[in-house]
Amino acid sequence: MTTHAAHPDILKRLKRAQGHLKSIITMLEDGRGCLEIAQQLQAVEKAITNAKKVLVHDHIDHCLEHTVREGTLAADDAISEFKEITKYL
Repeated sequence: MTTHAAHPDILKRLKRAQGHLKSIITMLEDGRGCLEIAQQLQAVEKAITNAKKVLVHDHIDHCLEHTVREGTLAADDAISEFKEITKYL
């Protein structure tokens, strides 16, 4: 597996989301207010969304571009993969 420059940033974002998620579980178990819980859920959702965006952009910038420039991926295949991955944005 190739590690991209963006992967450490993605891991950091996901670990932050994981920490928020653990705190949400504790908040629910402790009977905390719905507003506080909703705010924390929003933070988790945003962290995951941002991690996904970084991953997709990294894939486009490095994987797709690199394979097209090297000629290891046909232009039609690259366009198809581009369309597929951008569905996740």
